[in-house]
Amino acid sequence: MQTKLFDNNVDFFHSILDDIEHAKHSVLIEMYRVFNDKTGEKLTETLIEKCKQGVEVRLLLDAYGSRQFESLAKRIRKHGGDVRFFKKIKVFLINTFLKNNSRNHRKLIIIDDRIVYFGSSNITGYSRTWRDLNLRIENAEFTTVFRPIFEKSYELHKFYDIDPFERIKPVVYKDFRIIQDTPSIRYQSVRNHFIHLIQNAKSEIIIETPYFLPGFMIRRALMNAAKKRGVTVKLLIPQYSDVQSVDILRSKYLGQLHKSGVQLLFYTPNNLHAKCMLVDGQRFSVGSSNFDYRSFRYQFEIMISGKDQNIIKLIAKHLRETEAHCIPFKYDVWKSRGAIVKFTEWLMFPIRKLF
Repeated sequence: MQTKLFDNNVDFFHSILDDIEHAKHSVLIEMYRVFNDKTGEKLTETLIEKCKQGVEVRLLLDAYGSRQFESLAKRIRKHGGDVRFFKKIKVFLINTFLKNNSRNHRKLIIIDDRIVYFGSSNITGYSRTWRDLNLRIENAEFTTVFRPIFEKSYELHKFYDIDPFERIKPVVYKDFRIIQDTPSIRYQSVRNHFIHLIQNAKSEIIIETPYFLPGFMIRRALMNAAKKRGVTVKLLIPQYSDVQSVDILRSKYLGQLHKSGVQLLFYTPNNLHAKCMLVDGQRFSVGSSNFDYRSFRYQFEIMISGKDQNIIKLIAKHLRETEAHCIPFKYDVWKSRGAIVKFTEWLMFPIRKLF
């Protein structure tokens, strides 16, 4: 199993293009956001060339996240490729906002049933400088596991009403578990997976996420791990993400987490968009899900968890490099934040589950 980790989006995109250019049979892409920019145009040109060579080209893009890609999608279709948009925005008699808020947030690329990419990156010039985390695994047996997952999403792209009690069982391959979420209040597989890892941690938990807005159960699990069991808990988050409303809301929780012993570290160079967890240096989770209500309750997400030592070494190195560019949370500064900031937190708190 050949594995590479990309935390630089420029290198990540070049690697994808190189693999697509060498594709012989199929290119399958499931992505939340692809823009009609230079990055999207380059991807389109490369895919069109593969269509001309008779390679199977299929894309499943989120209709909201990739709404700018419509014109480029027409060009791909013209040359024999198939581009589908997941759940176009519609007006319903009731719950219009909630139904339209259920987006396909997954990031998955499968090439020749031999190479699979998964992680946190979208394909846009907008996120060119962000710090992300993506794994490229070259192994035919492992990669074949992902095609049925893609096919299922591909067939569901027009479904607007998802059963809120539906639960997709994890796909197990050797020491790997592929956890998938569909919008649900009752079954939140990714959230429950995170809680299980936190509750069973013995020595160390490192979480890296751009949007930290978890519910009470995860906050309690993190605080109990640090305060009651003496587990080292590190939370790596961007000092300023690209979603200011989440930054404002998360602030409300930081003081209590800090007092319980959770180490809060703010990444400063740019937006930290990576999504991963490493527990006891023995189990990792990498994928598309954020630590927030929106990912857990409303979005289609995918996380890959495992114990592969080569992957763990790559992730541990990535996390050390992230932490080297972080500054610690300052409780005194947080406690003395202004009345307007506190009022804004209070005002937004009732709608926190929609962000």
